[in-house]
Amino acid sequence: MTASASPRIVYCNCSFARVLAPEVKTKVLEGLAASGRSFDAVPDLCEMSARKDPALLQIASGAVTIAACFPRAVRWLFSAAGAPLDSECSHILNMRTDSAEKVLESLLPGGLSE
Repeated sequence: MTASASPRIVYCNCSFARVLAPEVKTKVLEGLAASGRSFDAVPDLCEMSARKDPALLQIASGAVTIAACFPRAVRWLFSAAGAPLDSECSHILNMRTDSAEKVLESLLPGGLSE
């Protein structure tokens, strides 16, 4: 249960499309911040894909759990940017359809640290 055994966590704020419920985004971000776990927060994966941001290659290079929206859309965004996600070591959580609690349970299986 070391940090190196855990996949990288990436949180998408979906700043430009605004398709995620603000209360879900806020609760997930607050939960991640309170957890003590390391994570990366990005403003908007759609915008990063459109710019072919090289950071997407780095994100896609290893085990990753992404909190964003529809998994198929997220996989397509990475692929369109030339940084396809490996389906064997990537997991995408849908903040568009799932509750903040469900997303946090998947991100932080050991719970929040006090």
